[in-house]
Amino acid sequence: MTETIPARDLPKLVGKQLEPSPWIDITQERVNQFAEATNDHQFIHVDAEKAAQTPFGGPIAHGFLSLSLLSYLNEQSAIVPENLVMGINYGSDKVRYLMPVRVGKRIRSHQKVLEVTEKKPGQWLIKNAVTVEIEGEETPALVAEILSMMVVG
Repeated sequence: MTETIPARDLPKLVGKQLEPSPWIDITQERVNQFAEATNDHQFIHVDAEKAAQTPFGGPIAHGFLSLSLLSYLNEQSAIVPENLVMGINYGSDKVRYLMPVRVGKRIRSHQKVLEVTEKKPGQWLIKNAVTVEIEGEETPALVAEILSMMVVG
């Protein structure tokens, strides 16, 4: 659930572990739609029969699909400044894929605020350490350091 605070209090968030996002289902339909959108139709993502013959035992989500879902997942448990005009994806300082997400699994994100910097008046750069958990698995799908720019009006 998103929480709103005064922009001047954003630096106080450094070191804070946010609530995990809700779970989201990784369905074959979602994977197929991502394959269509990105023209990445590698069989390990879209051909259940061939993918079953791999060490994965079935189709897996694209790593970039899991990464792209962070905009949605992270927003679900974010702390944002009052009078937010827009949030902008600003980049990533680190992304590592640790375990494939098998179709049929659920994922959610965990965030910890690493840095908060007011780059210009009303423009706050926030760096979060993000872990994408796979339900029922010890190893996360990915870890990343994600940068967001919060523009306050």
